[in-house]
Amino acid sequence: MTSPFQASSSSSSGIRDLIRHNQDKKSFRKTIEVWIPRFLFLLASLSVLTTVGILIILLTEAIEFFKTVPILDFFTGTVLKPLSQTPAFGILPLVMGTLVSSGIAILVAGPIGLMAAIYLSEYASRRVRSVLKPALELLAGVPTIVYGFFAFTFVTPLLREWIPSLEATNILSPGLVMGVMIIPMIASLSEDAMRSVPQAMREGSAALGSTKLETALKVVVPAALSGIIASFVLGISRALGETMIVAIASGSSKNFTFDITESMQTMTAYIVEVTSGDAAAGSTVYYSLYAVAMTLFATTLLMNLLAGKIARKFREVY
Repeated sequence: MTSPFQASSSSSSGIRDLIRHNQDKKSFRKTIEVWIPRFLFLLASLSVLTTVGILIILLTEAIEFFKTVPILDFFTGTVLKPLSQTPAFGILPLVMGTLVSSGIAILVAGPIGLMAAIYLSEYASRRVRSVLKPALELLAGVPTIVYGFFAFTFVTPLLREWIPSLEATNILSPGLVMGVMIIPMIASLSEDAMRSVPQAMREGSAALGSTKLETALKVVVPAALSGIIASFVLGISRALGETMIVAIASGSSKNFTFDITESMQTMTAYIVEVTSGDAAAGSTVYYSLYAVAMTLFATTLLMNLLAGKIARKFREVY
């Protein structure tokens, strides 16, 4: 038979165990609460650390290049002959090819993507939208090398029927195909921005006698302008960084020209050419790819900063 003293001792021991268990549990929870924010901060910092690492590598290798080639000659030179007996390293032909191809792409994708977004947001029924939007976004899943061969084997021969002077490799064809490639990005992001505009604004516009088109163009689009600008910037950035399409269809001629029927080379295509084995590691040509990559990085960064400033200026808060 258990004595009252033994029962009391057993009860006290159980209480102490419970208290100790609760203290251990609280200590564990405090430890988790301390380390979880640090872990999340580390994950959030990965993109920043990756960007900083890329920037350090580009700067380090680009400095080696500028020890041999004057920086002024690089950014103002219109002749690029890296493998010639008398090499010249002017980046303007590559800048011209990149800007021309991206300009053609945004001229194609901008209007088409925006009109598609207006239709999906303001005119299409829910059932039609559920079919058309995924179908449109399928274009974004097509490998870029497929787009490149499509531009070279189909678009260029087709264009030469109307433009006999068009060269077999040219900047027009890849520019058009890049435009098709970035249509889903612009259409999808613009449509999301338009759908976020409050329905009350549409109803108010209709109550004032506006047509559906007037409401879309004069109310919805201005209200969603920051999101639309963001979609255009992402589309341009995607075109600036595109590699395989221009590497296949635009050729490797380093021409400084505004003639879109001629072969031109972009900055990304030049990087592919140099890394394909034509230049020995440690040579001036090898280091030139880092200088070109640094220029492309800086161009994209400045464009994104400018676009962010524009988007903040036109942003609407509801």
